[in-house]
Amino acid sequence: MEHREIKNLLYEQVARIGKAAANPKRLELIELLCQCEKTVETLAKDAELSINLTSAHLKELKAAHLVYSRKGGKYVYYRLADPAVAAFWVSLRELAEERLLDLQRALQEFVAEPEKLAPVERKALLGKARRGKAIVIDVRPQEEYEAGHLPYARSVPLRELRKRLSELPKEQEIIAYCRGPFCMMAKDAVALLRKRGYKATKLEDGVSEWCAAGMPLAAVK
Repeated sequence: MEHREIKNLLYEQVARIGKAAANPKRLELIELLCQCEKTVETLAKDAELSINLTSAHLKELKAAHLVYSRKGGKYVYYRLADPAVAAFWVSLRELAEERLLDLQRALQEFVAEPEKLAPVERKALLGKARRGKAIVIDVRPQEEYEAGHLPYARSVPLRELRKRLSELPKEQEIIAYCRGPFCMMAKDAVALLRKRGYKATKLEDGVSEWCAAGMPLAAVK
């Protein structure tokens, strides 16, 4: 095989990853699977897709070895093939945020600047949570929290937050996080908490961003 043919083959193989990821809904499915293993039905509900279309997208991701599947009773479960896939998603999103003005404008409308915590504050946040100076709440579904969460974080799913406000002291800072910058759950949680008189802040990180920054995760034992 000639050198040019070899080079073409190499680039074609790498392009398989780009082709598989070159769809907004597939990227959303990757982000959902960064949280934990999920069934096709759960992914379809979270991504607001039909089951058939979700299955088709997952087939493309599986063909590029970005996700794996397994049978469990009558359900098919999907998970990321490797933690590197989550890192790929974070790097791709961060590059897009840096290079695309339209995305920057959309994010500015989506998340007000005062609600953000700068990345350099991660270690300080960890220290405050460890010392009980701030309460970190994970507002994702319980199963995602159990798969992995920020150290010292409490599980308070958004759908339960209104009923569980009495568990949160008003004199302490509350920091809410969810699946990452594109997720609205923490934003909605902060809005509710502030309305009820809490000092609440949204952490831009999800577990994937936290890990990509070299920070530790905890899991339910």
